[in-house]
Amino acid sequence: MIDIPYSTKTLKINIEDKNLKGILVSKAEDYKVNGSQEHIVNRALDNCIGSKSLEELVKDKNNMVIITSDHTRPVPSSITMPILLNRIRKINPNIDITILIATGFHRPTNREEMINKFGKNIVEKEKIINHISTDESSLVNVGVLPSGGQLLLNKLAVETELLIAEGFIEPHFFAGFSGGRKSILPGIASANTIMANHCSEFINNEYARTGVIDNNPIHKDMLYAAEKAKLAFILNVVIDADKNIINAFAGDSKLAHEAGCKFLMKLSSVKKIDADIVVSSNGGYPLDQNIYQAVKGMTAAEATCRKGGVIIMIAACNDGHGGESFYHTIVNSKGPKELLERILKVPRNKTIPDQWEIQILARILSNYTVIMVTDMCDANMIKDMHMEHAYNFEDALKRAYDIKGKDAEVVVIPNGVAVVVRND
Repeated sequence: MIDIPYSTKTLKINIEDKNLKGILVSKAEDYKVNGSQEHIVNRALDNCIGSKSLEELVKDKNNMVIITSDHTRPVPSSITMPILLNRIRKINPNIDITILIATGFHRPTNREEMINKFGKNIVEKEKIINHISTDESSLVNVGVLPSGGQLLLNKLAVETELLIAEGFIEPHFFAGFSGGRKSILPGIASANTIMANHCSEFINNEYARTGVIDNNPIHKDMLYAAEKAKLAFILNVVIDADKNIINAFAGDSKLAHEAGCKFLMKLSSVKKIDADIVVSSNGGYPLDQNIYQAVKGMTAAEATCRKGGVIIMIAACNDGHGGESFYHTIVNSKGPKELLERILKVPRNKTIPDQWEIQILARILSNYTVIMVTDMCDANMIKDMHMEHAYNFEDALKRAYDIKGKDAEVVVIPNGVAVVVRND
């Protein structure tokens, strides 16, 4: 039996030995650590990379903004945020602190989700604000991205005396890795800025792939945005399969992030195994709440599946499709290939909402059959989006064998967002 994260539980799947060619798992899944999660975070904050300590930075400030991730990211803020707040107020008890939720292009995080993320005490006592990327009154223009797009960012972050961010680092399907500079772009950027950065040309770039930041044009824009925003300090963590902290990196937004990416790359790299059928997931809650996010786990399967193969994607998608533009653009298209061809012709300054996710899903659907496994989502919605649906894994595997044959080779990626599939 193989355990696959699904929503807040685990599915146990079985594949016969004659078909199972390999299981691709990040070494972060069972990485052993010494000390508590709090100890790991405090150790990082005591050993900053490339910057002054947090305490030195806050010492003479009247106000500051702490950027944090939204409800779609498993950042353990119930651990990290209290540590940050305690350290800050120990040195500067009167400082005015605003916690800014980096929603990017997502919907606002609601109160229940905030409590789940931070804990009730912080939600009731702290000033927490959602970034709204379409609210022009809350944005300010701070320059022009290397890609040519206007860089509009949240005023609160730009105008504060000190800007820091917390987050986590995981492989990212077109930015290389999450964390660091992503707190700014897309985190607190305008919708138009995000769309310029996520243009079809960049998404199609060979370097805009999982685990790649060198020569990645999307990463280059993000670094520029972090510099212009004067992001002074980050605390980024790396987590295991149980969402527990296994390492932390604090300090300069570029250097600390690079150190975290280097650490994670050693753990998350797995060697490609060619297969006819690849089973993947989005690592369970909170990343498997919708189809939009589930595309990430599909890209791991895409990297090791033979063209014309079958990708079985196990994701709850209990929150539906995850984006109106994402859903309707796909549903109203003639098919994935036609849609992909059309998107690739869209200029940088004409990017539409969710185009990047549409583009990547269309790329995958043009080359593979995708079977979504969920009993928490509307089956017709999935079918309308040019995918197949199964209520359970057994039915999905049977359908995959019908397509590729009973002797088809199968690879399983229990957590598709946790691995970097290498060709070498």
